[in-house]
Amino acid sequence: MFLPTTQQELQELGWDCLDIILVSGDAYIDSPFIGTAVIGRVLADAGFRVGIIAQPDLQGEDICRLGEPKLFWGVSGGCVDSMVANRTASGKRRKQDDYTPGGKNSHRPDRAVLIYANLIRSKFKNTCPLVLGGIEASLRRIAHYDYWSNSVRRSILLDAKADFLLYGMAERAVLELATCLQEGDDPRILRGLCYPAPERPADSLKLPAFAEVSGSSPQAKKAFTRMFRRFYANNDPITAQPLAQLHGSRWLVQNPPQPHLSPEELDHVHSLDYQLDLHPYHQQQGDVRALETIRFSLATHRGCYGECNFCAIAVHQGRTIVQRRRKSIIAEARRFLKHPAFKGRIHDVGGPTANMYGVECRKKLNKGCCPDKRCLFPQKCQALPIDHGEQLRLLEELRQLKGVKQVVISSGIRYDLILADQKNGLTYLRQVVRHHVSGQMKVAPEHCQDTVLACMGKPGRASLLRFRDLFNRMSAQEGLKQFLTYYIIAAHPGCRQQDMQALKKFALKELQVLPRQVQIFTPTPSTWSTLMYWTGENPFTGQPCFVEKDNQARERQKAVLTGPAQRPQKGQGQNRSFAPKKGQKAGAGPRKKGRVTPRKKRG
Repeated sequence: MFLPTTQQELQELGWDCLDIILVSGDAYIDSPFIGTAVIGRVLADAGFRVGIIAQPDLQGEDICRLGEPKLFWGVSGGCVDSMVANRTASGKRRKQDDYTPGGKNSHRPDRAVLIYANLIRSKFKNTCPLVLGGIEASLRRIAHYDYWSNSVRRSILLDAKADFLLYGMAERAVLELATCLQEGDDPRILRGLCYPAPERPADSLKLPAFAEVSGSSPQAKKAFTRMFRRFYANNDPITAQPLAQLHGSRWLVQNPPQPHLSPEELDHVHSLDYQLDLHPYHQQQGDVRALETIRFSLATHRGCYGECNFCAIAVHQGRTIVQRRRKSIIAEARRFLKHPAFKGRIHDVGGPTANMYGVECRKKLNKGCCPDKRCLFPQKCQALPIDHGEQLRLLEELRQLKGVKQVVISSGIRYDLILADQKNGLTYLRQVVRHHVSGQMKVAPEHCQDTVLACMGKPGRASLLRFRDLFNRMSAQEGLKQFLTYYIIAAHPGCRQQDMQALKKFALKELQVLPRQVQIFTPTPSTWSTLMYWTGENPFTGQPCFVEKDNQARERQKAVLTGPAQRPQKGQGQNRSFAPKKGQKAGAGPRKKGRVTPRKKRG
């Protein structure tokens, strides 16, 4: 049974009112991959009466259709920041939305969190607390650079005039908040929560004030860098301290993060009664494309210690891998077998990075993330014990399930982790090549120039070429027509037009491919790369960093790879790097076309 989204469903349940109403910028897909559905299920499992209003009509009384909740309104922009969902890197309106019925981008407003919060306030005067959550609120919880207005904006909590903000993966935090409000207790002591206050808590670390960081002067940008550095350093639940930032006459207070869920707790979240479908309320409006990808996929873990500078996962999910137990993942796969729409194919087994499952640093688990170094960049930390054995065992068990015909890994794979695993790296890659690639395997080198890769926090080209050779050789040995798909970022801080030309030359000569999966860098809140974009300085070296800000020039960088197709030289493919035939040199030319599956949209 779905969570209710109409008055008719409330009547069928015999409920006269709800405890909590969740408002989302996505259609209501009941899946463990959809944040609003997860929060709703967790609250309902604890006994709270929860309803969902998904993509409310901004005109009329649609926001009123479930009445007014007793405890709080939960407001989220959806699985993607609404500005990213609605606008390209060049600011153009996107025509499609994978989380909207029918696929047309017509139901999610820009700055959805602010719009929904204002909509609720306009219809319900003096209502119960407004609580912000989801990726859009989480990454905008302090003063932040906003690419679309080219300015530093206040905390979204204050702009929305909301009462609380839950950041990160908030299953435990939302339960504690709901319990506090139900019992009449003060929730401002809860971890994982932000709130406005008239005074700064005595035990909090002071961030540079909004007035100090919001200008475009060199001094303001220096202050912005100090702010972000302190903010980033206080995102680990073991070591973080409370933070406070002055916005005018009010303080934005961020309590330390919630402790990571235990494997047992994460297992429980995934065991709840998800329908793995679009709510019937939306079905008459058309299909939702995202459902095709996530319905029969398995999330094995959350968190990522890759810490790519352009990625916000470290700030939202954390730098520590929190993984599920194998028996829980297998049990979820068995539930797929009972679903009438399941045809035998598991579309993905992974997380932010598929092959981080079962690989984590014991020191980090006990003492928190290191304050002065990263796990993988500029080279792998010796304290990180890399062994793909646990994932090998999981994949084997999944393959052996009766009724499962194919298990695909669609999540990105860190090839440097495979190469660093002296025990099971090659075995893992061979099993992936043999069983878990559906025509193509995506990898994300993002670039080839060392100066650009250093700004991105990505490994160098040598590991990519070594992995390419291994993949091609193993595919040929297995007699499989498979190829690598390379994901590239253009116009990242540090990247000039000549760097893209060098990338094109490298791709054609060394990869025997002209990558077409190219995106222009979008400065999203709360990443190091966005900090570089705004300040024009590399925060790790203190040196000036070239930033291309002209939209036409940024488009030209992308067009180096995606512009009018050039006839490839003999032995060169345009979009794919095929495994060679037996006895053929790796990269010596394309084989006959194999089956290609649609690429999964990058989050």
